[in-house]
Amino acid sequence: MRGRRATVTFAVLILIAVLLTGCTRNIGGRAVSIYDDPFKVAGLPTTSGPNGPRTGVPDSTLTASNSDGGPIDKLVLNALDDIQTYWQGEYPKEFDGAFAPVDKFISWSAKAPRAQSVQFCQESTYRLVNAAFCSLDGSIGWDRTVLLPTVQDTFGKMSVVTVLAHEYGHAIQTMANIVNRKTPTLVKEQQADCFSGAFIRYVAEGKAKHFTINTSDGLNAILATTVAIRDENPNDPGSVHGSAFERVTAVQVGFTDGPKGCKSIDTKEIERRRGNLPQSLGSDTADNETDVDQAHLDQLTKEMAAIMPISKEPKYSYDSAKMSCRNGKDTEPVTYCPATNTIGTDLPALHDRGVVNTDEQDGLPVKVTGAFTAYVVFISRYALAVQQSTGQTLKGAKTGLRAACLSGVITGKMADPGRSKSDGDIGLSSGDLDEAVSGLLTDGLAASDTDGNTVPSGFSRVDAFRAGVLGNQNTCTSRYS
Repeated sequence: MRGRRATVTFAVLILIAVLLTGCTRNIGGRAVSIYDDPFKVAGLPTTSGPNGPRTGVPDSTLTASNSDGGPIDKLVLNALDDIQTYWQGEYPKEFDGAFAPVDKFISWSAKAPRAQSVQFCQESTYRLVNAAFCSLDGSIGWDRTVLLPTVQDTFGKMSVVTVLAHEYGHAIQTMANIVNRKTPTLVKEQQADCFSGAFIRYVAEGKAKHFTINTSDGLNAILATTVAIRDENPNDPGSVHGSAFERVTAVQVGFTDGPKGCKSIDTKEIERRRGNLPQSLGSDTADNETDVDQAHLDQLTKEMAAIMPISKEPKYSYDSAKMSCRNGKDTEPVTYCPATNTIGTDLPALHDRGVVNTDEQDGLPVKVTGAFTAYVVFISRYALAVQQSTGQTLKGAKTGLRAACLSGVITGKMADPGRSKSDGDIGLSSGDLDEAVSGLLTDGLAASDTDGNTVPSGFSRVDAFRAGVLGNQNTCTSRYS
């Protein structure tokens, strides 16, 4: 979905300091740790209520040229109204100068014949499937017939709102003069997505006039959008937004720390945060994906033991995940039984979980899956055995989040070029990280305790996994003590 001058993206980013230290927010006049309560999302309660446009609220009086007056344009204009209200209050707190609302909007149909096309950013909108901010004239434009309806149908109306919040983030960058022509596009895009995360927090706090969002499945859908719409190869100069793993991070830092955190995003920060993590998607195609079978799982058990050794290694069974454990429940397709220190796996079911999903809706992946969607669940059950070996409780929300965090540590170490490796080791690519994040958002099994219970917030589950990828075992222990 890239045009010649502008690209719609749902980028994401975060500061290592936020990940590896005790992050706090000022809630009600007092500083609180965002990890104190696993049932909160960056200090906000986990809610499961309404998600999307508010009912009974008059539509915005904003207008767009070439609009058809239809539901998509009304949705977009209402979103822009709320976004501008948010920045009216936030801009003076973070930037010099006065806030000047964007006053030029344009809507078009990518399905319209050439004769009915219009100009946006000195470009014809004929077959232009995009949404963008144009720095040439300070306008924001969008395709109302292909792009935004597809985003809405696949991920919900709040995902459309996020698209516009991202594009308005570019307007803020220009207005505040925090980017210029020499600023790498990667920085511009991830910073803009961070700004979109800051706006989504404003909505989650119930402050937006036209929209509301819950912090469970509503916020999860925003992050799932980010995962699905990823660069084909972050190492390719033509891919300018980063991996989904990075994109989710940017939305989360904006949601957690607001615009102040977003301003700190630059090339050095991105490179520092990436560390040794793989940037090439490598063997992520369906043809080259690792087959989830016993041979690869046996190899994975050796890698886990080498990366995070424990005094009593668990036993492994590949006959079934139904274990009739006296102090734990079955968590198919992989179960850890503390009583016998055994990990049981339903191989066919785990294999099916790791099959690459190729379903698309008008070019948008509905869900990102692959071998690592399965492997991360297997790793997380080993993470429960690690917790048992250190005498930690095996039930409860923090147990599941520790499991996700420890799984992230193991996953990150698998990419460490300095680690001694043997033939047959499972390689790791940036696409594997995206698959793990997708699974955490979908059902959270990799962030569950020995009874299969997890927190309802995919935001918190992904945050725990990423903390492990970028941290170490002590990070997980101190965060979720």
